[in-house]
Amino acid sequence: MAKTYAASYEPMLTDEQWTKLAPLFPEPVRSARGGQTPIDNRHCFEGILWMLRYGAAWKALPRGYPSASTCWRRLQDWADDDVLEEAWRVLLGELDQRGRLVWEECFADATFIPAKKGGLESGKPSAAKARSWWWWRMARAYLWGCASSRPRPTKARSSKPRSTT
Repeated sequence: MAKTYAASYEPMLTDEQWTKLAPLFPEPVRSARGGQTPIDNRHCFEGILWMLRYGAAWKALPRGYPSASTCWRRLQDWADDDVLEEAWRVLLGELDQRGRLVWEECFADATFIPAKKGGLESGKPSAAKARSWWWWRMARAYLWGCASSRPRPTKARSSKPRSTT
């Protein structure tokens, strides 16, 4: 008898958000050799969102989510098929419609900060510390939204009066 997965976590996505995202994800297919019933896409996506939100190691994924290996495997498949990038754009678009994004803010990455304790400022990070390619694709999707035709402030807003001399 196959085990069934029972989610026991607090979802980050609303049902309305998942309704918009669900058509983007291909349905998981059960192996021809049998095995367990594949875990629903929403549960895996929620696990991936938890990882992105907290930046923890995969082994730190809480028990209520699917296994870390299942979430990681789906992440890789979805990233390879550009599904994850499209889902990211849908979520960014929804946040933008609600006025929850501040496009004028900078997207920062710590790999450009000079090393402390006398390390080389321009030294390449080790492979273990380098950002993975899917992270960069998410950053590109975010920056793509920033490059839209949004009006930019034309004047510097300062509380300091300008000098007229």
